[in-house]
Amino acid sequence: MAKKTVASLQTSSKRLTKAIKMVKSPKSGAYVFVESVMAPDMVDAWIAKK
Repeated sequence: MAKKTVASLQTSSKRLTKAIKMVKSPKSGAYVFVESVMAPDMVDAWIAKK
């Protein structure tokens, strides 16, 4: 399943990366997962952002 997802993110014109980070919800205090599809060079900045 993961191989199929990664393959679908790669197109002929752009290479994209799916990034997932765990964030603590201020409302309930539980951890939630936030997903985003972006260019590989933007991943580090997105993960560092709170």
